Amino acid sequence: MTGDDTPSRALLPAGLGDMLPPDAAREAALVEAMLDVFTAHGYERVKPPLLEFEDSLLAGSGAAVAEQTFRLMDPVSQRMMGLRADTTPQVARIAATRLARVARPLRLSYAGQVLRVRGTALVPERQLPQAGIEIIGASSAAADAEVALLGVAALAAVGVTDVALDVLMPTMTPTLLAEAGVPEPLRGRLARALDRKDAAAVTALSAEAGPPADGLPALLAAAGPADGALAALAAAALPPAARAIADNAAEVIAAIRARAPNLRITLDPVEFRGFTYHTGVAFTLYGPGRTGEMARGGRYLSGDEPATGLTLYPDAVLSAAPVPDEAPRLFLALGQDGTPFRAQGFVTVAALSTTDDPRRLRCTHILRAQKPVPIED
Repeated sequence: MTGDDTPSRALLPAGLGDMLPPDAAREAALVEAMLDVFTAHGYERVKPPLLEFEDSLLAGSGAAVAEQTFRLMDPVSQRMMGLRADTTPQVARIAATRLARVARPLRLSYAGQVLRVRGTALVPERQLPQAGIEIIGASSAAADAEVALLGVAALAAVGVTDVALDVLMPTMTPTLLAEAGVPEPLRGRLARALDRKDAAAVTALSAEAGPPADGLPALLAAAGPADGALAALAAAALPPAARAIADNAAEVIAAIRARAPNLRITLDPVEFRGFTYHTGVAFTLYGPGRTGEMARGGRYLSGDEPATGLTLYPDAVLSAAPVPDEAPRLFLALGQDGTPFRAQGFVTVAALSTTDDPRRLRCTHILRAQKPVPIED
């Protein structure tokens, strides 16, 4: 608060913040570098609007983020609008309407900001940047492998290497619970125990649920390096629907390994948190060390079409990417031309008066005899 008890103009709502130099420029460059990777692999960029009518924005996969969507009345049409909390549902709408007659598979990319009603304990920010890709109209394991590997390539393009890919099967647990006919409230208790990775509770509750849900403890214990998890899945007594899910995950992992044999891959057969609209394998990409989650995606339905995609989080990537050297800043006195020096990689800062001080303008070089020299010299 200021002295007259009026709010400071610098005060922003919780979860919102300004990005200042040089981070704003770094993030913009990072996003464009990742989009360049997508473009080089045939993904065409789309730019959906920030706001849409509520009924279209929250249709299909958009229903999963309905509780996180800000709503407001459109003063023109008098219809309710929503401010996007995720870009994927908008890309699905574009594919189903404006690009309905374009040949499939359709490869699209995007970048932009999303706004959510509330943050989380791990990510308190409510406004977040996103960059991502979608393949629409392809149901093959090769398509899932392509989006996962392009996420790895995009991270490598901005200097984030030694990433790990976590493959998830978010439909496995619901399928086993449905096959076992587990009623409420037992179903909810078992789902919460799986969510908490509470092995003792899962063992007790799955025994009460009966087959095939009684195989959940073994699947929970199998989570880890992909080879061990795949072996446990192969040995498990799974009903046909669950076996198809396991076989698909194995096929996707094989397709990824064929192109990236050195990529670290883990598999979690029972994880399902945050993947409410996914219909097949899902992915999470983690950066090296403790840099955390860099991207998330997987298979879903785009209207009636099979689709798969990946969303990268530039703010998280920014924290893991190496900081590039800043370009030298060349001070130009009144009347000096900086054109040839910008071609040499200098950022030029032109004086606007004779009193401008190059040091205060954070310049590193000045011109002497038409040659840039460090200010320290």
